[in-house]
Amino acid sequence: MSNTKPRVSVGLPVFNGGQFLSLTLDSILTQTYSNFELIISDNASTDNTKEISRAYADKDDRIKYMRNKINIGAAKNYNRVFELSSGDYFKWAAHDDLCAPEYLERCVEVLDKRYSVVVCHTKTTYINESGQEYATFDDQLDLRSVRPYFRYRDYFVRSYKRCNAIFGLIRASELKKTPLIGAYYSSDHVLLAELALRGEIYRVPEPLFFRRDHPQQFWRLRKNLKDIEAWYEPSRLAKTTFPHWRLLGEHFKTISRVSLPWSDKVRCYLYLCKWMQEHDGSLIRNLFLMN
Repeated sequence: MSNTKPRVSVGLPVFNGGQFLSLTLDSILTQTYSNFELIISDNASTDNTKEISRAYADKDDRIKYMRNKINIGAAKNYNRVFELSSGDYFKWAAHDDLCAPEYLERCVEVLDKRYSVVVCHTKTTYINESGQEYATFDDQLDLRSVRPYFRYRDYFVRSYKRCNAIFGLIRASELKKTPLIGAYYSSDHVLLAELALRGEIYRVPEPLFFRRDHPQQFWRLRKNLKDIEAWYEPSRLAKTTFPHWRLLGEHFKTISRVSLPWSDKVRCYLYLCKWMQEHDGSLIRNLFLMN
């Protein structure tokens, strides 16, 4: 086993992912860029996730397998794989998604050459439970203005609001400056907004990321917003929460946390208020609902 520090860390948090885990691991381990470590954090799975992970770890010394004694919630488990990583670049990987063999190579190439880029990702192809492709999407997250305010504004004005870029390759030095994945609804959207303030988000034009859509996805199994919050942190199921207030507050804290000229901060605050108004009042109305 080489003692050389890997340039890339891939973190795979998983709970009961046995149905697709082998396919995902094969997708990662056959990357054309091979200088990476793969960190699997098993969140006390009750299916065959442990057996699959250990079998792969026994065959490939790039894999580090850890298992939580109890389910610590998705947010802590996502953050744990980053905290255990050592690479210059980091990528989260879901247990059911796939990447083309060239994914890491293309993204590393961009981050090595463009120091202003903090996140590099690609277009996304959606696949179903059987792996059949049915749609290709562009997240419209190619944010390369030199002005942080313009990147922040463009992040919110997208017509396609999903954030598959959270599974892109991220500059670890910048990710360390953030709170990572928060234990609240849509914290991945807040994290991407902060990363857009910290640097450019670069989209490789080819669809090299395959996002799987299937009946067992967490958001399909949750009945309401409170159930989704409990997925992030199990203890929230027994608490009264105000997720929309939390979401808005976290967006405001993101702007205050990032080092920007005051003029840019004010522009970001103003745009955030404008964004609320442009949602036909739905976000404002939801602030007064107990979900």
